Amino acid sequence: MSNATQLTAAEYFDQRLEDQITWYSDASDHSKVLYSGLRVIEIVAAAIIPLLSGMNNLLYGKWIIGGLGMLIAISAATGSLFKYHENWIQYRATSEALKHEKFLFLGRSAPYDGENAFQILVQRVEQLISKENSNWTVAVKTEPKIAGRE
Repeated sequence: MSNATQLTAAEYFDQRLEDQITWYSDASDHSKVLYSGLRVIEIVAAAIIPLLSGMNNLLYGKWIIGGLGMLIAISAATGSLFKYHENWIQYRATSEALKHEKFLFLGRSAPYDGENAFQILVQRVEQLISKENSNWTVAVKTEPKIAGRE
């Protein structure tokens, strides 16, 4: 392979490492917001139900209470289906692991203190990304099938 087709460390940082750190960080933040939002909906709706249950003369009270119960079930099922909590944790861990490798490399700390520092960085970063992709693939393949969806 000629040197003209090889990435430099700066190109790899810009085109791959920083891009992946940003992607995992943003995906983690997004999953955290969705997870937290759904949990707040569940908590608030669950807290309102006993209050409304005590109001005997509330117009459409049974309908409102039923609707809040349904909202809790939908919120919980949505969070479970899309695994926002798990994704938040996993994406944050991957983002932080990539940052860790970046700063070890920039500081020329082990294992990046030798001649092959850049090659080691690429191997370790790609291994982290590949591991995350494999974990995602396994999670998707092991999800229970929903009736009518194959």
